[in-house]
Amino acid sequence: MKFYRYAMAALSALALALVLISLVHTNAGFIRVLDFVREPALYGLAALALLALLTLRKWRWLIAAGFVLAAGIELARVWPYVSIAKEEVVLERGQQADHCFSALALNVKMENTEYGRVADLIARRNPDLLLLMETNRTWMEALEPALSRYPFVISKPFDNTYGMVFASRIPVDSARMVANTASNTPTLYATLRPASGRSIEFVGLHPRPPLPGQSTDARDKNIARAGAITPDGSSEVVVMGDFNDVPWSHTTRRFVREGHFLDPRIGRGSYPTFPASMPWLGWPLDQFFLKGKLSVAEFAVLDTVGSDHLPLEATVCLDQNPVGTRR
Repeated sequence: MKFYRYAMAALSALALALVLISLVHTNAGFIRVLDFVREPALYGLAALALLALLTLRKWRWLIAAGFVLAAGIELARVWPYVSIAKEEVVLERGQQADHCFSALALNVKMENTEYGRVADLIARRNPDLLLLMETNRTWMEALEPALSRYPFVISKPFDNTYGMVFASRIPVDSARMVANTASNTPTLYATLRPASGRSIEFVGLHPRPPLPGQSTDARDKNIARAGAITPDGSSEVVVMGDFNDVPWSHTTRRFVREGHFLDPRIGRGSYPTFPASMPWLGWPLDQFFLKGKLSVAEFAVLDTVGSDHLPLEATVCLDQNPVGTRR
C-alpha cells in the first residue's frame, strides 16, 4: 500500500508538472505536442483524482488535489470546445439550397490503400468543394473517375505525405498552391464565384506538425499569415484542412485572431478527427473556420474510410448577416 501511495503521489506531481510546462509559450516541439492531448488528458486526470479519493487513506486529499488542479488547467484551455460553453456560430439550418454549397476535407493517409472507400464517400456526399490531403500519384490515379466529375481540379501530388488536391463544382476565378509553410508542403488559395455572384476565397492548409527537437517559429508565423493575408483579400473566406494542430493551441488561436475567423465547433464540442479508430479519445487535428457574410447550415465529422483521419464536412451559405459575434 505504501508503494501504491508513493506511486500515486509521483504520478500526481508529474501530471501537474507536465500541465504547467505545457502552458509555457514556446516554439519547442516537445512542449507543443502536449497541446494535442489536453482533452483526453482532462478525462484521465479526473478519473485519477477519483481513484485517489476512493483508494487512498494517507495523503489522499493532497494527491487528489494535484490531479484536480491539473485537470482544471486542462479544462480552462479546452473550455470553448465543451458543449456547455457559449456558441460562437449559430447553425442556420433550412436555408435555400441555391445559396449554399458543401465542402468536404479529408486527409486520406498516403499509405491507405482503401481507395474505393474514399471514392464511395465522394460519390455519396457529392460535395461542391473537395479538399484531399496526403495524395500522391497513386491516389490521383485511383480517384481519377471521382475527380473527373468536377469541372475544376488542381493538384500537387507528392510522396512526402503532403500532396494535395482541390476539386470544385463552383466556378473558379483563380486557384494556386503555394509553399506557404514549407517547401513541398502546399497551401491552396482559391477564389470562387458562387451563383450569388459574390466571390469567396477558400484556403486549404496542411502544415507539418510540431516535432520534438524542432522549433516551430517559422511554421507558426506562416500558418498565421496563411489566414490573415489571402490573395484577393475577400471578406468572405472559408478555411479547411489538416492543421496538424488543435484549435486551442497558441498557433491556431493566433491564426483565428489575426484572420478574424469564427469556429462553429465552439460551444458544441471539439469534433475529434484523429485517430479515426478512437475518436472518443482523439483530438481535433482537422479544422474548419470561416468569416464574413457566411453562415453554416451543417457541420459534421463523418465515418471512417480507412484513413487515420476522419472526414470533415460543412454546408456553407452566403448570407446577408455575419456568421456570429466574437466573444
